[in-house]
Amino acid sequence: MEPQTLFLYLSLLILSLNFFFTNLKPRLVRLFQPSLESRVKTALLSRKEVAEFLDSPIVEEEEAEEEGEGDIVSNANFTFEFDPYMISKAESVNKALDEAIPVGEPLKIHEAMRYAILAAGKRVRPILCLASCELVGGQENAAMPAACAVEMIHTMSLIKDDLPCMDNDDLRRGKPTTHKVYGEGVAILSGGALLSLAFEHMTTAEISSERMVWAVRELARSIGTRGLVAGQAMDISSEGLDLNEVGLEHLEFIHVHKTAVLLETAAVLGAIIGGGSDEEIESVRKFARCIGLLFQVVDDILDETKSSEELGKTAGKDQLAGKLTYPKLIGLEKSKEFVKRLTKDARQHLQGFSSEKVAPLVALTTFIANRNK
Repeated sequence: MEPQTLFLYLSLLILSLNFFFTNLKPRLVRLFQPSLESRVKTALLSRKEVAEFLDSPIVEEEEAEEEGEGDIVSNANFTFEFDPYMISKAESVNKALDEAIPVGEPLKIHEAMRYAILAAGKRVRPILCLASCELVGGQENAAMPAACAVEMIHTMSLIKDDLPCMDNDDLRRGKPTTHKVYGEGVAILSGGALLSLAFEHMTTAEISSERMVWAVRELARSIGTRGLVAGQAMDISSEGLDLNEVGLEHLEFIHVHKTAVLLETAAVLGAIIGGGSDEEIESVRKFARCIGLLFQVVDDILDETKSSEELGKTAGKDQLAGKLTYPKLIGLEKSKEFVKRLTKDARQHLQGFSSEKVAPLVALTTFIANRNK
């Protein structure tokens, strides 16, 4: 190729890139902005509640009301052993996941799938699914395929989040990320395989066709443009935004869709499969949306206050990437206060259920609020 021609092509490329970043990128950012109607529908807090919360003084000490006073399980005549419960449920989930993804051809894809999903995780989402099923009278074995499906999709999202084109992370669950071990191509393919397997595996649950269709619809909606993808897209387009340009509703939209939606769906799937009534499923949905947002607020706090060794993943990466977080937007102390509020709201949505059956979910809420990694 002639030098003059090569120079011309390079000049055109530079001009095109300049045009993109000057003119098209702001339009793409606006494209991902949700409509006001959409934000209102998904918001947990009303505009008035947001204003009142931000204007209220930071509470240094607990209110006069003791923690647990009036709690839905505090007066029950039994002691719920949370740690043994979590260990037992996690072991059941791990066994089911191991059986659901045997080693096979193509070998590298299956190895990458197993590497990502069998890494030490808290299994909060599948356990939430199982506990919600049992809450409404269902059995663990009925909800296990759905619990595994949710964990498969969650793992897929982690694989994609860690890629260089997204969060570019090297550490996940205390181990090198999937693309660091198997390469980007295999990582992407293994994520896609987990996504498709999730739906295939969930359909092995022995429930009515009507409830299965309902469950599949819930799961599909949670990961598309009305769920996880919407939150991720908004998160990307919000990087580096001036804090004066955004508010708590904007940040809540990101986290309700990016993080809370899959926790919400896990609980809803359990309630659907367990045979819950419409009213019971709606209560579970509201509860799970609260703890989903709670999970992310705590995550934001930990990202700012813990080390990579303590977290098992790269600490401080959100701040370096210019991402919106609760501590960045409302401050660390207000974020901690928000954790208390969401914990209280989540518990209130469980009123009316059997105190014995609701105990795992109440304890799980406390665990999420107080976790340190």
